[in-house]
Amino acid sequence: MPTLRTLAFQAWFRISRPMTLGVRAAVENADGHVLMVRHTYINGWFMPGGGVEKGEPALEALRRELIEEGGIRLMAEPKVFGFYSNHHNFRNDHVLLYQVPWGSWEKVAATSTGEISETAWVNPHAPPAGVTAGNLRRLEELYRGAPVSPWWAPST
Repeated sequence: MPTLRTLAFQAWFRISRPMTLGVRAAVENADGHVLMVRHTYINGWFMPGGGVEKGEPALEALRRELIEEGGIRLMAEPKVFGFYSNHHNFRNDHVLLYQVPWGSWEKVAATSTGEISETAWVNPHAPPAGVTAGNLRRLEELYRGAPVSPWWAPST
């Protein structure tokens, strides 16, 4: 359940930005595991990423978010895997998903303070409990051959 802080932030976002774009990445390590993060302000496991700021290219937003949340610095341009409508979360919200293979990034110190409570490298074929519906669906598309959906998460 979202906190009051999260709900207030979402309401402000809807008013200040009629269309929103987020980026996420499936960052892979040498073992074929994928980086997942837990935020301090919302429940669940997520692939690292976040919002694209006004005037910011999506790839630059991804570079920024990966360093902030996971201490991952891109050394090569990642592959765009999919573009999704996230209307379940916000009306007119969209998510751009990148795939970041092993060997195309290096580990650096994460710069986010207070936003990430935990990180883990997870087996995409056996993800932990608590992975959000949209992130779980992306793991199924990327690693288990599930058909690619145009929606980030199923509507309820």
